Amino acid sequence: MPYMGYGMYYDSTWFIFVLPALLIGLLAQAKVSGAYNRYSRVNSGSGLTGAQVARMILDRNGLYDVPVEPVAGQLTDHYDPRARVVRLSSSIYNGSSIASMSVAAHEAGHALQHADGYFPLILRNNMAPIVSFSSRFVWILIVLGFLVSPFLLELGIAIFIGVVVFQLVTLPVELNASRRAMAQLENGISPRESLRPAKSMLSAAAFTYVAATLTAIAELLRLLALANRRRN
Repeated sequence: MPYMGYGMYYDSTWFIFVLPALLIGLLAQAKVSGAYNRYSRVNSGSGLTGAQVARMILDRNGLYDVPVEPVAGQLTDHYDPRARVVRLSSSIYNGSSIASMSVAAHEAGHALQHADGYFPLILRNNMAPIVSFSSRFVWILIVLGFLVSPFLLELGIAIFIGVVVFQLVTLPVELNASRRAMAQLENGISPRESLRPAKSMLSAAAFTYVAATLTAIAELLRLLALANRRRN
């Protein structure tokens, strides 16, 4: 899940480090929303639903035991590595649009990564529970660090570095899943005329992870600058 936190203090460092990344993040969100809204209304021409696309990709790669299940919500599509299941939102699961085909192929791409032992995915999966738990407290520690104790500030920054590392690991995982998805779509699943739109859809989604990573890095640089100012 992309990091999209923007901090709690607004001073010159916010405008220098965070604002540019924030603007890129907003652009990324607009781009992916626009691509999804556009291509969710365009039939892929394959005659396959998202569920069928995912199933075809899994089966042709020998992953017959990985189920494809519907999940509630919109854009809640994901691959669950613990249960080894591809879960698709109802519009993707039942839809036959270019968006449905692209998203389903991307999530199946994560299953292929898992089967191949793709190291960045394994690393991300191992980091996820720790980062999810610790990130709930990071800003509390940072605020207390500015108000009470430099030690808490240093601890908060150390935890935030873990968040940034998690984003850096997530980025190649998502980009690789999209590349795997396109390779599968090009191999007889998608009609030729739908390949370029599918690539645009996947590129827009990947851009959100690039933006999230830049935002996390910018926020870390800002925190380091504020911590250094406090020491001085």
